[in-house]
Amino acid sequence: MLIGRECELERLVGLLGGPVTGTAVLVHGDSGSGKSGFLRAAVERARQDGDTVVVASGDPLESGFAFGVVRQLFERLAVDALRDGPRGLLSGHAGACATVLAPWTVPGADLPPAEPGHEPDPVILNGLYWLAVNLTALGRLVVVVDDLQWADAASLRWLRYLLRRAGSLPVVVIATLGPGRAAADNEPLGAALPLFRHQLTLSGLSPTDIAAVVLELFGESADPAFTAECHRVTGGNPFLLYALLRSLHAAGLSPGPGTAAELLRHVPPDVGRAVYALLANSGRYAAGVAQAVAVLGGSPAVELIAGAAELTEGQAADAADALVRAGLMVRCGDGVRFVCPTLATAVADGVLPSTRQELHLRSARLLLARQAPVGQVAGHLLLCPVGEPGTPDVLRRAAAEAVREGRPERAAEYTRRALREPLDEGDRASLLITRGEAELASSVPAAVQHLQRGLELSRCPEERTAAARTLAGALFALDRYPDGLAVLSSTSDAVRPDDADNALRLEAEFAFASLSQAGSAAAVLPRLLELDLADAEGGVAERPMAALLSLRAAMTGEDPAQVIAFAQKALSAGLHPADDQSGVYLGAVLALGAVGHAGLALPYAEAAVAEARERGSALVCARASAARAGLNSRLGRIVESQRDALDALASLEEIGVGPHNSYSVAPNAILIDSLVKQGEVEAAATQLERAGLTGDLDGHWVNDYVLLVRGRLRAAEGRPQEALADFLACGARMCARSMPGTGFLSWRPEAALMHAALGEGPAARALAAEELDRARAWGVPESVGVALRAAGAVTGGPEGLAMLRQAVDVLGGTTARFSFAQALSDLGTQARRAGRFDEAREHLQQAVDAAHGLGARALADRALAELRAIGDRPRTRTFRGVDALTPTERRVSALAAQGLTNREIAQHLFVGLRTVEVHLTNTYGKLGIAGRPELAEALSGTAGDC
Repeated sequence: MLIGRECELERLVGLLGGPVTGTAVLVHGDSGSGKSGFLRAAVERARQDGDTVVVASGDPLESGFAFGVVRQLFERLAVDALRDGPRGLLSGHAGACATVLAPWTVPGADLPPAEPGHEPDPVILNGLYWLAVNLTALGRLVVVVDDLQWADAASLRWLRYLLRRAGSLPVVVIATLGPGRAAADNEPLGAALPLFRHQLTLSGLSPTDIAAVVLELFGESADPAFTAECHRVTGGNPFLLYALLRSLHAAGLSPGPGTAAELLRHVPPDVGRAVYALLANSGRYAAGVAQAVAVLGGSPAVELIAGAAELTEGQAADAADALVRAGLMVRCGDGVRFVCPTLATAVADGVLPSTRQELHLRSARLLLARQAPVGQVAGHLLLCPVGEPGTPDVLRRAAAEAVREGRPERAAEYTRRALREPLDEGDRASLLITRGEAELASSVPAAVQHLQRGLELSRCPEERTAAARTLAGALFALDRYPDGLAVLSSTSDAVRPDDADNALRLEAEFAFASLSQAGSAAAVLPRLLELDLADAEGGVAERPMAALLSLRAAMTGEDPAQVIAFAQKALSAGLHPADDQSGVYLGAVLALGAVGHAGLALPYAEAAVAEARERGSALVCARASAARAGLNSRLGRIVESQRDALDALASLEEIGVGPHNSYSVAPNAILIDSLVKQGEVEAAATQLERAGLTGDLDGHWVNDYVLLVRGRLRAAEGRPQEALADFLACGARMCARSMPGTGFLSWRPEAALMHAALGEGPAARALAAEELDRARAWGVPESVGVALRAAGAVTGGPEGLAMLRQAVDVLGGTTARFSFAQALSDLGTQARRAGRFDEAREHLQQAVDAAHGLGARALADRALAELRAIGDRPRTRTFRGVDALTPTERRVSALAAQGLTNREIAQHLFVGLRTVEVHLTNTYGKLGIAGRPELAEALSGTAGDC
């Protein structure tokens, strides 16, 4: 069965089964489209019907042989007829064709010449016509000619002669026409084509057809990605498709998604031989132009093709036109391209390596002379011989451009090639640094190696400063903190005599990194307290210094307004500017979070994530995603923080930074915290184990946060003693780091609650009181509210209730929505214990709504349990929004939203009118709307939550 040709074959069969006189069918198709196979199927069907079938095929090698196609059709029949004498097929007027079909039987007979414009003897044409007439005496005659475009002129003139007279004869002519000589260049062909009244076109196979072919050849179904890629690389051309699939099958490959990416590596040599045979028939320069296009790739302009192939533009244009007519290429703007990648690969595989290099070299020179974009030139220089003048500079500029455009892999490729050229130390240093920066997107260890070597060779202070910052960040990503600090310190000292501003910039980076390590934090504190923004004002160190000073201000409890001012100056160019991917700007983000303004920092983190993805920098993307995860966690956006943490871990894994690395610790801890808040305690414990955070932790300050999160997990697991130990350890480390304040990590409130859970009231109240005093002294509302909540919870009684009411009031005006929900829940719990059930119910319902909206299922469940303890029977997990509607309320409101009246709803549900009114009133309250006009929008706006 011809897969993908069922409709065309059915139509042809329909034509053959129609009127028996004068039918002419022309089948169009590109080379390899299956025209010959299609004809064979038609011939088989005609012979089954008892028709007389004669078959011939045009060939470019025989197109100069007069009546070559006619002889293929009738020569055997004519020779057989000679034995029948005067009454045979050659009787009467048909005898004149013996001159063509059996010249040895006609004394002095000679075949006519095949020169262009030569008209065959009309007597011969008439004799051939009568031969066809005589054949119809045996039944219907089916004349089949494959590749009509290569038929000789004499045969084409006879075919025209026949078609003009076949209207009353039981004759069917079926011919195929493929790409080749244009009809304008072949007058006999152009004259014959209009006489074919019926036209069929064999287009490329569809993906569905390709799937059927794969099933037939492989005996198994193809993956959709495999089928789609086969369609893309072959254009659905049957010859190319079958050749490629047979090659894959012979190699033992399956039609899966993994094989899809390897298709062009398995183009068999048979395809190349077939393509080069077509090129040989397409003109003198066709092969050279085809090779140039295959090597250059894409759709190069004719002028570039001409320069690469060393042809005139006219010669290249003519050859390109011939290739388009041959069906091998299509026009694309000012250039041409192969109709499908398989053809390009087949041609490219036939190009010698030396020829390939010369083509690229000539193209690069031509593009340089025309001042083309460096990316275009660099693509050719990659494949040129070493030693072409100007290569390093072009490749360096192209690499820098690729980094800016978010194509680090391409940038690394450019620099690798450039480093093979003869270079002085300065150029080599710049290229090594650029290569290292690009490799940060794929392999941090490789990036470190090249950045180190580039830093050693460089003598430019600005370049050395940038390289040192990038190298230090890469070393920190590998947990090589002493090495990273040494790079910052030594480079700062080295550039100071020539560039004090850049030296100060490195010093700010050094101080920030030193704070993160327990072993280096104490030593850097004196210098940190001496730094002044005035020393960096107006220079390159101003923004990094502002970031460091915002962190210092938060650590030392300075005016929150000053913290914000420093942070905003630091982040004025973004969290991770393209020209400065230092980690010091994270200090500004931490400081804003500490003073209760995580929402102010969030847009910077969001922009940094978007920019990092656009630039293709996995390391920067991981750092920005982790920063955004931390901010979302502070804002109580639990689901969002979990998503960002997972994104950060995925980006780090992509560049070889493992789950136990310090860069992975923060997103792991945020992920664990989000799981605990969602009530996924077992999953959180599993993640803690997987991240290697169950035992002793090193002195990096990120592990202070891990202790806080691990304590929350232990508390959720019902292990208060272990939770308390983690909270107190977190506090001890924070104090040793000179960060005893309330804003960064709220360890005292957590420890106070654990003391209370263990029955250690005095210790609990002492810690809570200390936190509250510190928070009030600093004046940050979020810190005050968190401290009030803990103090109220451990104090109890009327005093505790008063503190919890204050906590709710204070936190209600902040962005700390999870802390607000906690305060509501604690206030409701204390009110219930005090017998104040109405107050308890109000606050607990608000707590459930707030927690549900944040995704904090564990907190929502605790508040729901307290509601049940006062006798309520809540039927949903929330009291506001669509999720708060009972099943009956959902049905009633849905019908009302469709436009039904209350009476119609009552009749539809078999309930009373008053019942409908009550349900709708409750629904309006839960949805926060005034009435029926807003109902449809309120329901549809959150339909996904239903």
